[in-house]
Amino acid sequence: MFVYSFEKLEVWIESKDFTKSIYSVTSKLPDSEKFGLISQLRRASISICSNIAEGSARKSFKDKAHFTTMAFSSAVEVLNQLIICFELNFISENEYLKLRGNLESITNKLNALRNYQITKSTEANK
Repeated sequence: MFVYSFEKLEVWIESKDFTKSIYSVTSKLPDSEKFGLISQLRRASISICSNIAEGSARKSFKDKAHFTTMAFSSAVEVLNQLIICFELNFISENEYLKLRGNLESITNKLNALRNYQITKSTEANK
Protein backbone atom coordinates (compact mmCIF):
# COMPACT_ATOMS: atom_id res chain seq x y z
CA MET A 1 0.00 0.00 0.00
CA PHE A 2 1.29 3.48 -0.92
CA VAL A 3 2.12 5.72 2.04
CA TYR A 4 1.55 9.43 1.46
CA SER A 5 4.15 11.92 2.66
CA PHE A 6 1.92 13.38 5.37
CA GLU A 7 1.50 9.91 6.91
CA LYS A 8 5.22 9.91 7.66
CA LEU A 9 5.12 13.23 9.52
CA GLU A 10 5.41 12.87 13.29
CA VAL A 11 3.22 15.95 13.76
CA TRP A 12 0.44 14.42 11.65
CA ILE A 13 0.59 11.13 13.57
CA GLU A 14 0.53 13.02 16.86
CA SER A 15 -2.35 15.26 15.81
CA LYS A 16 -4.36 12.29 14.52
CA ASP A 17 -3.90 10.53 17.86
CA PHE A 18 -4.81 13.77 19.63
CA THR A 19 -8.07 13.89 17.66
CA LYS A 20 -8.92 10.39 18.90
CA SER A 21 -8.28 11.59 22.46
CA ILE A 22 -10.61 14.55 21.88
CA TYR A 23 -13.34 12.19 20.66
CA SER A 24 -12.90 10.11 23.79
CA VAL A 25 -12.99 13.09 26.15
CA THR A 26 -15.93 14.78 24.42
CA SER A 27 -18.00 11.60 24.59
CA LYS A 28 -18.21 12.27 28.35
CA LEU A 29 -19.37 15.90 28.05
CA PRO A 30 -23.00 16.79 28.84
CA ASP A 31 -25.54 16.08 26.10
CA SER A 32 -26.43 19.77 26.18
CA GLU A 33 -23.01 20.44 24.56
CA LYS A 34 -23.63 18.13 21.58
CA PHE A 35 -23.98 21.06 19.18
CA GLY A 36 -21.66 23.34 21.17
CA LEU A 37 -18.31 22.39 22.63
CA ILE A 38 -18.43 18.75 21.54
CA SER A 39 -18.97 19.64 17.90
CA GLN A 40 -16.47 22.52 17.97
CA LEU A 41 -13.73 20.53 19.69
CA ARG A 42 -14.11 17.61 17.31
CA ARG A 43 -14.13 19.76 14.18
CA ALA A 44 -11.19 21.89 15.29
CA SER A 45 -9.09 18.87 16.29
CA ILE A 46 -9.81 17.14 12.97
CA SER A 47 -8.84 20.38 11.24
CA ILE A 48 -5.31 20.15 12.69
CA CYS A 49 -4.42 16.85 11.03
CA SER A 50 -6.53 17.58 7.94
CA ASN A 51 -4.68 20.82 7.22
CA ILE A 52 -1.34 19.05 7.62
CA ALA A 53 -2.47 16.43 5.11
CA GLU A 54 -3.90 18.96 2.67
CA GLY A 55 -0.83 21.17 2.87
CA SER A 56 1.44 18.24 2.08
CA ALA A 57 -0.20 17.96 -1.34
CA ARG A 58 0.56 21.57 -2.28
CA LYS A 59 3.36 22.33 -4.73
CA SER A 60 4.96 25.44 -3.27
CA PHE A 61 6.49 25.74 0.17
CA LYS A 62 4.60 29.02 0.62
CA ASP A 63 1.30 27.20 0.09
CA LYS A 64 2.40 24.37 2.37
CA ALA A 65 3.24 26.94 5.08
CA HIS A 66 -0.23 28.46 4.73
CA PHE A 67 -1.86 25.12 5.60
CA THR A 68 0.57 24.56 8.46
CA THR A 69 -0.47 27.97 9.79
CA MET A 70 -4.11 26.92 9.53
CA ALA A 71 -3.33 23.72 11.47
CA PHE A 72 -1.61 25.81 14.15
CA SER A 73 -4.63 28.12 14.35
CA SER A 74 -6.95 25.15 14.82
CA ALA A 75 -4.72 23.87 17.61
CA VAL A 76 -5.01 27.22 19.40
CA GLU A 77 -8.79 27.09 18.90
CA VAL A 78 -8.84 23.65 20.57
CA LEU A 79 -6.80 25.00 23.47
CA ASN A 80 -9.30 27.82 23.98
CA GLN A 81 -12.17 25.32 24.05
CA LEU A 82 -10.32 23.01 26.46
CA ILE A 83 -9.75 25.92 28.83
CA ILE A 84 -13.49 26.61 28.76
CA CYS A 85 -14.29 22.92 29.33
CA PHE A 86 -11.94 22.83 32.31
CA GLU A 87 -13.31 26.05 33.81
CA LEU A 88 -16.86 24.70 33.44
CA ASN A 89 -15.75 21.48 35.20
CA PHE A 90 -16.59 19.39 32.13
CA ILE A 91 -13.12 17.81 32.19
CA SER A 92 -10.79 17.01 35.07
CA GLU A 93 -7.54 18.81 35.74
CA ASN A 94 -5.62 15.67 34.74
CA GLU A 95 -7.45 15.44 31.40
CA TYR A 96 -6.93 19.15 30.78
CA LEU A 97 -3.21 19.06 31.59
CA LYS A 98 -2.64 15.94 29.49
CA LEU A 99 -4.44 17.38 26.47
CA ARG A 100 -2.73 20.74 26.90
CA GLY A 101 0.64 18.99 26.98
CA ASN A 102 -0.26 17.11 23.79
CA LEU A 103 -1.23 20.39 22.13
CA GLU A 104 2.00 22.04 23.21
CA SER A 105 3.97 19.26 21.56
CA ILE A 106 1.87 19.54 18.39
CA THR A 107 2.15 23.33 18.18
CA ASN A 108 5.92 23.18 18.71
CA LYS A 109 6.23 20.73 15.83
CA LEU A 110 3.90 22.79 13.64
CA ASN A 111 5.96 25.89 14.34
CA ALA A 112 9.17 24.07 13.39
CA LEU A 113 7.55 22.70 10.21
CA ARG A 114 6.27 26.15 9.24
CA ASN A 115 9.68 27.73 9.83
CA TYR A 116 11.23 25.08 7.57
CA GLN A 117 8.61 25.68 4.88
CA ILE A 118 9.08 29.46 5.02
CA THR A 119 12.86 29.05 4.76
CA LYS A 120 12.47 26.75 1.75
CA SER A 121 10.00 29.18 0.18
CA THR A 122 12.44 32.07 0.61
CA GLU A 123 15.29 30.00 -0.87
CA ALA A 124 13.14 29.05 -3.87
CA ASN A 125 12.45 32.73 -4.60
CA LYS A 126 16.14 33.70 -4.73
